[in-house]
Amino acid sequence: MSSADQYRAIVIGSGQGGTPLCQALAKAGWRTALIEREHVGGTCVNEGCTPTKTMVASGRVAYLTHRGADYGVRTGRVTIDMKRVRARKRDIVNLFRNGNQKRIETAKNLDLIFGAASFSGAKSIQVRLKNGGTRELIGDHIFINAGCRPAVPAIEGLPDVPYLDSTSIMELGAVPKHLLILGGGYVGLEFGQLFRRLGSKVTIVHSREQLLTQEDADVAQEVAAILKQDGITILLNSTAERVRKAGREIKLTARSGKNVRTVSGSHLLVGTGRVPNTDKLNLAAAGVATDDRGFIKTNSRLETNVDGVYALGDIKGGPAFTHISYDDFRILRTNLLEKGNATTDGRLVPYTVYIDPQLGRIGLTEAEARAQNKKMRVAKMPMSYVARALEVDETRGFMKALVDIETDQLLGVAVLGIEGGEIMTQLQLAMMGKLSCSALRDAVFAHPTLAESLNNLFGHFEDKKR
Repeated sequence: MSSADQYRAIVIGSGQGGTPLCQALAKAGWRTALIEREHVGGTCVNEGCTPTKTMVASGRVAYLTHRGADYGVRTGRVTIDMKRVRARKRDIVNLFRNGNQKRIETAKNLDLIFGAASFSGAKSIQVRLKNGGTRELIGDHIFINAGCRPAVPAIEGLPDVPYLDSTSIMELGAVPKHLLILGGGYVGLEFGQLFRRLGSKVTIVHSREQLLTQEDADVAQEVAAILKQDGITILLNSTAERVRKAGREIKLTARSGKNVRTVSGSHLLVGTGRVPNTDKLNLAAAGVATDDRGFIKTNSRLETNVDGVYALGDIKGGPAFTHISYDDFRILRTNLLEKGNATTDGRLVPYTVYIDPQLGRIGLTEAEARAQNKKMRVAKMPMSYVARALEVDETRGFMKALVDIETDQLLGVAVLGIEGGEIMTQLQLAMMGKLSCSALRDAVFAHPTLAESLNNLFGHFEDKKR
């Protein structure tokens, strides 16, 4: 093997952890190779955050246009140019992707290699090059950022039906007449509301007793009420048993207890989770351990069981969010380049579900806090009590905060409301700074802002205490 194929660092995957990591290592003088199977930017830029939120913005414009009369604005017939929606999405994805790629290609000490990577030994990687042929690389340090892909559930008839996943649905050139959705997680809800606003009839089929199973029941119930208000049909406790094509329709049969029903639609979106891409990496050749779901096992410093091999981002399991992948990069940068001791221990994990209104979440849920016997009070206030929400006629949802009785500090927050993610972030800052809820209650916020709602939230405690 020539010196051209030997690197101090090999990064597999250019997601939101791998992209900044390879650049930081190269800037520090490490000869680094970045291997990317398809497109620079990973799931977030190409198939996740960037394209979906771009399309969600189109859906919100359609929603507000239909509501024009509520604000005294008369509009004509609203039509959807799905090809233009798609083109706008593609343009923004290309802008982000190409910008990332250009920065990588012009960086010193950094080689971008397009191809599919797999281990051939503990520190050796074989790359099936995208343009043909293979290449063998040796690395002192190897970083796995290969991500996940949509899961395909074992349902009778599904392989014979032209179903959509979270990637292919964004390439539709026309609005579906009736979109059937398998799965009541964030993928199903965001796309369900989006296409309902674009004009589709939408039915969500979910196997569990509530949507968003990781949330408190009251939050999930309010989300369901909002989606139903938008005209979406939701079937809970309904397990899909089989799917078949009947002419131009797709028929989905689901069981709920002893009851069996069949629903028909023009399109089917499968949004039942994601699986790690570890099955494509030949991890056995390196001896890298995975859990029973295929996710790579790491410690709090993102080290695998093999010395010099690390995993970051979705492929290691845990919270599958862009900002967590990016923080994984920062942990590795701190430890490897700055000789620090950063870990994932105690890391706050905020996230936003981009339905409308948004659901911003951080910290413990009420169910989790009660399971841990936390002594707390629960503050809960409808968005209809928020002046700014009333002024813009966006009063759906509520705010909920768990407050530790002994410290008067936040344990967890759920904000289901207009710009819920932004309000949640303010409360996250309070958690980071260990600010008391009394301080938030008594702070002087600009009027009329959504942040001003924090003055009132902590005056609305429920009676029950633990």
